[in-house]
Amino acid sequence: MGDDLTTTVERVRRSVEGVIEGKPEVVRLALTVLLAEGHLLIEDVPGVGKTMLAKALAKSIDCSVRRIQFTPDLLPSDITGVSIWDQQRRDFEFKPGAIFAQIVIGDEINRASPKTQSALLESMEERQVTIDGQTYELPSPFMVVATQNPVEMEGTYPLPEAQRDRFMARVSIGYPSPEAELQMLDIHGGASPLDDLQPVAHAHDIVKLVDAVRAVHVADSVRRYAVDLVAATRSHPDLRLGASPRATLHLLRAAKASAALSGREYALPDDVQALAVQVLAHRLLPTAQAQLNRRTSEQVVLEILQHTAVPSASGHGSPMYGQQPPGARRV
Repeated sequence: MGDDLTTTVERVRRSVEGVIEGKPEVVRLALTVLLAEGHLLIEDVPGVGKTMLAKALAKSIDCSVRRIQFTPDLLPSDITGVSIWDQQRRDFEFKPGAIFAQIVIGDEINRASPKTQSALLESMEERQVTIDGQTYELPSPFMVVATQNPVEMEGTYPLPEAQRDRFMARVSIGYPSPEAELQMLDIHGGASPLDDLQPVAHAHDIVKLVDAVRAVHVADSVRRYAVDLVAATRSHPDLRLGASPRATLHLLRAAKASAALSGREYALPDDVQALAVQVLAHRLLPTAQAQLNRRTSEQVVLEILQHTAVPSASGHGSPMYGQQPPGARRV
């Protein structure tokens, strides 16, 4: 990325971190997904700042923002829009729904019924909405930032597999450190910092950043490494559903965005490794036996990282690749 684009990313990062204290890795992942043209799923217990992270990212960019509060009585037409008969024109007029924005915040997405959740499928994958046979394009950039409570919480529905697969990455914010929580009391005690948050980038700046990420070089060995990781999930004995080809594509796009955020014009296996858990784990379904043994999808992905050979030379003149997980082999 050029200096101007790097400066833009840094402004957005600082803006969001001014609201979300002590979680720089979460903010970086949100920016990575934005630049990789993906969608972000934020899953955690209530009160840790899921919605605030989504709002802070949205308010830091001067673009259209809509918030959808998912409830059991929410209808698909509330999201996509509806055609209404116009008496004067004697024709149907399309009234766009809340999905027609550049950043869409889906709050507590798993409190809506699966029927309503499915209204997002076409828009998240194809960036368009089809109503009564008419297709409407969504604006660019377009990103869905959804929050959800753990499935064990009351009044929640598990997200369908097809819905989870459309989210590029899932992140858990977690509880803040005592120091960060003390700082939060100082900053948030009087008023919300969101009230004073001003846009620090324009939508066309984000489009330029996305174009720059697309141009990041990925060596054949890195592509093969990503394919090997995803393929390993499909044959792992602890999983009854592995990752899809879409997951491979998302992993590669996220690695390119991570490389760009690090100031590189080429992706490394380290970029793939750093994002594998966030990009792959939420798509995987453990077997019943694995669940009885309290084996999580995250643990399976970490195990696959340790047992998958890592390429040691890029083929484009860069130095040896960086650190690998403990136990991983380089070839």
